This record gives sequence, structure tokens and C-alpha cells, in this order.
Amino acid sequence: MQRQRIEFMSKKFRLRGVYPALVTPFDKKEELNEEAFRALIRSVFDHVDGFVPCGTTGEFEYMRYEERKRIFDICIDEANGKKPVIAGTGDPCTRNVIELSKYAEDAGADACLVVTPYFLHPSDKGIYEHFYQLSRAVDIPIIMYNIPQAVGGYLPRRVIEDLAEIDNIVGLKDSSGNLTYTMEVLEKVGDKIDIVVGHDEVVLPALAGGCSGMILASAQIYPDIWQKVYRAVREGNLAEARKQQLKVQKLSRIFCRYGGPVPIKIALKYMGLDMGKTRSPLKEGGVILHEDREEIRLELEKIGKIPLSEPPVEAPELPLDKRFEDIGITAGEVNNNKILVGSASAGSGINKVRVDLIAGRKDGVVGVAFASQLVYLRRGYEALPAILEPNLSAKPCCLIVPTVELKNLRQANIMYGPAQAGIAKAIADKVEINVIPKDIIDTHVMLVKAFVHPNALERNILYKNFYDATVGAIDMAFGRGVM
Repeated sequence: MQRQRIEFMSKKFRLRGVYPALVTPFDKKEELNEEAFRALIRSVFDHVDGFVPCGTTGEFEYMRYEERKRIFDICIDEANGKKPVIAGTGDPCTRNVIELSKYAEDAGADACLVVTPYFLHPSDKGIYEHFYQLSRAVDIPIIMYNIPQAVGGYLPRRVIEDLAEIDNIVGLKDSSGNLTYTMEVLEKVGDKIDIVVGHDEVVLPALAGGCSGMILASAQIYPDIWQKVYRAVREGNLAEARKQQLKVQKLSRIFCRYGGPVPIKIALKYMGLDMGKTRSPLKEGGVILHEDREEIRLELEKIGKIPLSEPPVEAPELPLDKRFEDIGITAGEVNNNKILVGSASAGSGINKVRVDLIAGRKDGVVGVAFASQLVYLRRGYEALPAILEPNLSAKPCCLIVPTVELKNLRQANIMYGPAQAGIAKAIADKVEINVIPKDIIDTHVMLVKAFVHPNALERNILYKNFYDATVGAIDMAFGRGVM
């Protein structure tokens, strides 16, 4: 028996809160994986205000109509009248939208989400007629869907104004990310229909501007955080809302950059929910960079969605005079040439760093090793100068050499970002107070073996830690004076 909808048709249906745009799971043969879909719904049930199957993230454009209907049935069954279901019934053809929407209505969906007609772009009048004919054919509440990056154009604002007068057109999902457009729509029809944000990167400003909720792909990854943002805005606590949004801003940016289900399915798999691959021709390989896959994993760790996976990486605990042999300076040379060496660590956990510093004359052992590092680059251990700002190197000249191999772009960005800047600033400050004598800045050079955990992420913390560790290493090396 068809279940009773949560709200009867028309403007009584209020689009409020956090709704996940659910992915559609497929098995290895690219067939629907119904059990995985049920598991996904159950995993977020307690943290969301409703469900949206067969939207853009749900790969509706790659699905047969019978498959979409089956997904509607499963979602409605799992919701069991406790949470509203907004069925994605969009299609370029008006007749097909009517067929799918009638099915969703009869099955017990609470509303339907209908994208702007795409591919062969109709005129404004054609777009109006598309939604108008649907509104006459069904009693179910209708939510318009603006996603210009996918359909090739905006849902025209004047068309929205006219459609907002129709009783069972109750809302608009705006996934454009264009806040100018969002605010214009809110100004014109915000008192007649509910406007929800569909672009993960701009949730806070959209809610603050008047949007009544959100339909997001990432709401199946971290719905709890979006609930905190939503509640904080409703309570007028924008500082808290900003704090919560910034926790997931990097992940939201990755999800929006690649769009659709690919990064979401990757994230869900990390979280133990295997939704399978995306359907052909949309494939993971060649779509999302390895570095961004790794970034997704690390950011999920950071917000507590998956356990920390800290590889057992530690800075080698060799005697200080033996820590420079891999860059061409032996322990004997360190001891026999009265070379300056120092070492210090700073920070804790994966943000702990260590600086092993060696300094000497340009025309001596250190100078030879310095030149060798510039000429003979070692893959994964490439040396770069400590710089205060572009084209301004620290004095004395200093090369930074990673202690642990850099295996991807993210690790390189950490080493040659906060490490470069923090080490250079420490050198400059120590020259300024004459711990490093000013009269040697043109005659001596430095080499720094810099250690940072491969999973380190916090750039500001790492900058400070590298600064503090370099200060300690300089104090140790130069504490007895230059010989």
C-alpha cells in the first residue's frame, strides 16, 4: 500500500535542512547494487532531513527509466515515512519527466526535483512550458533545479518568477555556486518558494543570504558538519558556522572541482561504504588525480570520518655527525673541519618536524656538498633554497634537503612551502640579532636536512614548527661561535 506523504502537495511542503544527493551504487557489471544503496541510506539516516535519489550525483543521466523507478522505490521504502524523499525526475523531454514524476508520486515520494531541460536548449517559453505542463500533470510538489555547469545555461530568473506563482512549484535548488544569481532569485521569489543551495563551497554565504537549506553530494559524507553549519546560521552564530564550514572547505572544493559521483564514491569507499565504480563512460581513471585521492583520504582523517593511518615514519636517529653522509659530508669531515652542526625538533604528532643543520665555508666541504646538491638532483630528495619571498633567498644561502622521500605533489608543497618559509625566516632573524654573524653571510653556506611526516597537513602549524626547530638548530650550531 502506498504510504502517506509527509506533507500534502503545494506550498505546504517546506524545503528545510540538510539533504544528501545520493550516489547510485553499481556492481562490477554496472548493474544496480540495491543492498549497497540501502546501506548508504541507513548510514546517514539519523543525520539528514530527507533524501534525494537520482540527481546529478546519482548518475540519473546514465540510468534507464526502470532503474530510476527502482531506486525511488528503495529510497521510499527505507525512508518509511520518517524522512521526505525528493525524487530526481529530470529529463530533457517533458513527456518523460511527467512519466517519472507520476511514478514517483504514486510510489509515495514527497516531491520531485526537475532539472532545466538540456542538450537541445529550449527558449524561455519552452522552459516555462516544461515545468507548467508537469505541474498540471501531477499533484506532487515540484522543485526546480538550476545547474548551469551541467546543462549549459542558467534557469532564467524571469521564468522562475513566473513559475513561482504555480501552486505546486515549491522550491529551487541552485547548484551554480554563483551567489549573485542566488541572491537575485532570493530577492525576487524568496517569499514565495524555498531556495536551497546545491554548491558545497558556498553553503555558509548562501544560508546567511536566505537559503532555507541544502541538497549536497557531500551531505552523505559529513552531514553532521552541515547540520552544525545550518543550525549555527539559524541561531545567528556566524562565527561558529564559519568554523564548521572551514573544516570541510578543502574537501568541498575537491568534490565541486571534479563534480558528480566520482570523488564522492571514492570518499565513501574510504569510509567503508563501497558504492562501486561510476557507470560508463564516466570513470575514475584519468578523471581524478592521485594527489587528490590522497587529499580526500587525509581530509577524511582530519575530520574524524576514517581512522588515522599514520605510517611508521620517523626521522633517522643517527648521531648528528653522521646525518649528512647522504648529501656527501662524512662524520670524519664534520669532526676534522670544525664544521658547525645543530639539530632541533618542534611540534608533535604528524606535525612534528626536525631540522638537522650544517654550516661551513663556500670554499670548504660544505660548499662542495652545497654545489653538488644543486647539480645532481636526487628524485624525491630535490634540494631547494630557503627563500623569504620570491627571488629573495635567505643569507647565508641555505639549501633544504628532505629527510624522507617526497612521493607526491602534496608532500612537495608542504616541504617547499611552510618549510622553505619557516627555515628562511629563522635564518634571517638569527642574522638580525647576530647569532649568525653578519660578516659570514657571503662566505658561508648552509644545508638543512628537513624532516616532516608524509601525512602532515597543517601549513600554518608546520611553518611555526620549522621556524622553531631551525632557531634551535642555529642556536646549537652557532652557540660556540664561528671558528
